[in-house]
Amino acid sequence: MTNPTSAAQGAPARLSASIIAAAILFAPAIAAACACGCGIFDVGGASGIMPDESAGDYSLYFRYDYMNQGTNWEGDHKAPASDNQDKNINTSFYFTGAQWRINPDWTLMAEVPVYARHLTTTDDGTVAGPAGTVYTGKMVSLGDAQIMANYTGITPDRTTGLVFGLKLPTGDFSGPKGLLGGYEFDRDSLPGTGSTDAILGAYHIGSLSQNGLLGYFAQIRANIPFATQGGYRPGNEFDTAGGVDYTFDQVKPFKSISPVLSILASYRQRDTGPAADFFNSGYFRTLAAPGLELHFANLRLYADVEIPLYQHTNAAGSLAINGSSGQLVASTLYKMQLNYDF
Repeated sequence: MTNPTSAAQGAPARLSASIIAAAILFAPAIAAACACGCGIFDVGGASGIMPDESAGDYSLYFRYDYMNQGTNWEGDHKAPASDNQDKNINTSFYFTGAQWRINPDWTLMAEVPVYARHLTTTDDGTVAGPAGTVYTGKMVSLGDAQIMANYTGITPDRTTGLVFGLKLPTGDFSGPKGLLGGYEFDRDSLPGTGSTDAILGAYHIGSLSQNGLLGYFAQIRANIPFATQGGYRPGNEFDTAGGVDYTFDQVKPFKSISPVLSILASYRQRDTGPAADFFNSGYFRTLAAPGLELHFANLRLYADVEIPLYQHTNAAGSLAINGSSGQLVASTLYKMQLNYDF
């Protein structure tokens, strides 16, 4: 991060500021499109959505996230796989987006995701075979698109910002059917939620050193569904992050190299509606996310790994329907983003 009061902050300042701006602005459809914890990708370090002032007012980006959920979790501990009808959710998320900085105070962004997901679960006798048959459903589909606006004019140094946006119901919320006519995916594991969500956020950045190279950031973000379809309302989700970064300037052949460390926290309320798994939805979790951003010419590359520190998931227990209790979690999550500024 950079010293907001220093007139000599230059490119490192813009780069560091972009990390937190990205994390707030970057509002992937996964924010409420998966009841298994996907929203944690929305916060923490990310390659800058807001383009570097020296590179122009436009930016195109591609983002890839990966999560392999293979451990059943009940409360704050690992639970037997036999408790849960679902066995594994393996997902690659692909995002393509663009942004336009209208002026120093306002930036607009639009983004479209694609999901490639495998779900291994237990048949109820309507999808692939007799009840109790374990099968794997596969799909590659468009997710829920978003449009966002970032306002940075709260303070003269633009170290505090607000974010407003909508997640749109463009993703598939029915999914493919199996040989017997039943749907292969539950509502909470589909690329689309069928809901329109309000996205609200705020962030602040600051400097921890006189030269402005060591900085900090803090952010908060909320996804609130307000229009739903098909008897399913994803739970409200609240994500926060705090962290530090250090900018090594003019490290040839790079313009800069910035290690980043984020601590993430995510809270999601239970899903509701007749198509929801009310008793096995909702969670709280914290993660550590070490990452690195490289700035080269007009390109910026950011990557991190996100490691759970604490997880608490709601589990049906004795209230389980069809004997299923718990939620699937991943041992490690991965995120990478490439920006081109012009």
